[in-house]
Amino acid sequence: MNNTNENKSVVMLGASGAVGTQALNRFLKSKQLTSLILLGRRSIDAIQADFVQQHEINIFDPATYESFVKNASVGICTLGVGEPSKMSKEEFLKIDKQAVLDFARICKKNGVQHFELLSSVGISATSSNFFLRTKGELVAELEKLHFDRLSIFQPSMILTPTNRYGLSQAIVLKVWPKLNFILQGKWRKYRGIAVEKLGTAIANNIFTTGKGLEILQYDDFNKISN
Repeated sequence: MNNTNENKSVVMLGASGAVGTQALNRFLKSKQLTSLILLGRRSIDAIQADFVQQHEINIFDPATYESFVKNASVGICTLGVGEPSKMSKEEFLKIDKQAVLDFARICKKNGVQHFELLSSVGISATSSNFFLRTKGELVAELEKLHFDRLSIFQPSMILTPTNRYGLSQAIVLKVWPKLNFILQGKWRKYRGIAVEKLGTAIANNIFTTGKGLEILQYDDFNKISN
């Protein structure tokens, strides 16, 4: 992938999450955005940039945000459930699959050429794991929309500076980075990635050239975020 100096207009769903926040921070420093439209259930405080617009929407009702998507060239979705095990399968499907797919369809309908999605490593539409199968089915549906460019980011463990989900995450955040040295070869994609590096990669990727479906994993994040 080569860098491009082309100016971009971005519409983003999920900018208030851990990864979305890091992508947003990178965008706020960019000189190549003509506009950045943030869609979410609540506004984000302390954003002063004049090229940023914020709209509070109902993520389950595309009619509440379709008018804001017009004229964007890139759509980015970092929306997701932090702890899938803490909700029903129906709720998970509604947020992680249907709301995302609705957003993508609105993006496609309104001329977005490049769509980026925060997903997960190991996804497959035929997986026996409900979480991985749902995300795999989502990507399969996104492919049917035929974006000029579809970027699927597949991290393993996302390493955040603070523990957000209790004891189990505290243990994972402590142990996972120590596993990196044994995750070699085909297992490198399972290495933990710092949330700042992942968010920066998602932002930086729109300033590179590409075509069709691209799957991005651990080594790609490190390369693009530099």
